[in-house]
Amino acid sequence: MIEPADYSATETLPDGRRIEIRAQRPDDRPGLRAALARASPESLYHRFFSVKHEFSEKEAHYFLDIDFVKHVALVALADEDGRPTIVGGARYIVVQPGQAEASFGVIDDYQAKGIGSALMRHLAAIGREAGLREFFAEVLSENVPMLKVFERSGLAMSTKREGTVVHVTLRFA
Repeated sequence: MIEPADYSATETLPDGRRIEIRAQRPDDRPGLRAALARASPESLYHRFFSVKHEFSEKEAHYFLDIDFVKHVALVALADEDGRPTIVGGARYIVVQPGQAEASFGVIDDYQAKGIGSALMRHLAAIGREAGLREFFAEVLSENVPMLKVFERSGLAMSTKREGTVVHVTLRFA
């Protein structure tokens, strides 16, 4: 059985680089803040639907205080100058039994390297083990890379477009 709060795995990306995907920890706050500072306005807009460089204390609490039951969060770490550095993250939040909203973010320097897909695989494995039946997400229609991550996830995908937003549903087999 997967214990989400203790989760840790190593992935080899298509370019041969290795990353660690692990459960987000309370002491990740500085690393998450640094990752946010490295993200472009476009990446921030794709993730939050607004350009957000700072969070209120209430928002920080929401993103950082994870119970690993209804709210599961993973981070992706790459080695930068001998230090593990947060370069991406994924989370799901259960909204009702069997259904959770999923979200992802990868800093610009690490996009299009397979990190989003790796995070998706690990998050889905944890969700499946926890008894989830589906993930859903709202994605800006211009965020084609994120839509492709969902398409390649191996989960049954359906979409509904409303204006500039694509509502994605991913069903576990």
